Amino acid sequence: MHASFETTTERPTLRFERRLEHPLDAVWRAITEPSELEHWFPCAVAGEFRLGGRLSFDFHADGVDSITGEVTAIDPPRRLSFTWGDDQLHFELEPLDAGERPATRLRFTVELDTRDKAARDAAGWHVCLDRLDRQLAAGAATASTNQLTDEWRGHYDEYRRRGFPADAPLPT
Repeated sequence: MHASFETTTERPTLRFERRLEHPLDAVWRAITEPSELEHWFPCAVAGEFRLGGRLSFDFHADGVDSITGEVTAIDPPRRLSFTWGDDQLHFELEPLDAGERPATRLRFTVELDTRDKAARDAAGWHVCLDRLDRQLAAGAATASTNQLTDEWRGHYDEYRRRGFPADAPLPT
């Protein structure tokens, strides 16, 4: 499912909603444990997932600086928000009644520091959320990478076609 783009506050915002066919606790672990994040998040994450906890994000790539963040809200296992450089990330989890098979609704919101990067970042987060679902299903997804894949390019082109701002430089 593709993201939506809006500017409802002073910040441009990407919104994703996914139905994950996995239990709430498994999804919570995947978004809060560094050993799980490494399989789908765009960089290595270190720090404490507690209110006010400092986080660091290391891209392990030449020419890409590490960035820092801070946990701004946490309500296990339902809600997590943190800064990611100049962006704000919000995860909201809701258990779904799926009969015998547990499922979780993930609402992922990204408040961007600039609208120019909406298409670029939407494509990146789209790929990351696909990896998250694969990680939960198989127990191991392809490790995150900063490389522009064909999958990313396809999503980027689609977001541009949908009118998302696309004036930010692309990673090389």
